[in-house]
Amino acid sequence: MDDRVAEMMALDTSIYLPDDVLVKVDRASMAASLEVRSPLLDHRVVELAWSLPNDLRFDGRVGKLVLRRLLERRVPPALFDRPKQGFGIPIEDWIRGPLRDLAADAVSPERLSVLGVVDPDRAAAKFDEHVSGRRNWGRHLWTLIMLDAWQDTWLGTQDSNRHQRREAVC
Repeated sequence: MDDRVAEMMALDTSIYLPDDVLVKVDRASMAASLEVRSPLLDHRVVELAWSLPNDLRFDGRVGKLVLRRLLERRVPPALFDRPKQGFGIPIEDWIRGPLRDLAADAVSPERLSVLGVVDPDRAAAKFDEHVSGRRNWGRHLWTLIMLDAWQDTWLGTQDSNRHQRREAVC
């Protein structure tokens, strides 16, 4: 096996899956009271995947060749021969709805002045444009909400009223 391929597989197995993908699946399934299994992570399947030569894993443009060949026997290609589809969280809608007060707090001049790295006027303008629906600044505002939470955690800048509001939403 090519060392670079082995290195990427090892990183996926030890970091990407447990610290990212499986955490998200676990949280999403628990939120919906579902018990989820990952049959392709059964140790026998993983051991088989690790034992395959690279030309059975990837042909230069398409991956998971062995799995695709097995699927072709039983499943219409339209169900597996397509681009990945992830799922996103509706941050934009949340900031206009249940997280609106939390976002307003995070972009307030008082909060932004603590670090002095964000222009409060620009942040307020983006917030106003977002909640009015004129522009979508959801990802930018989410970053400011996370900066605000970081401030509270590491700089101890949270007062009890803000803490109660954050706990009520989160």
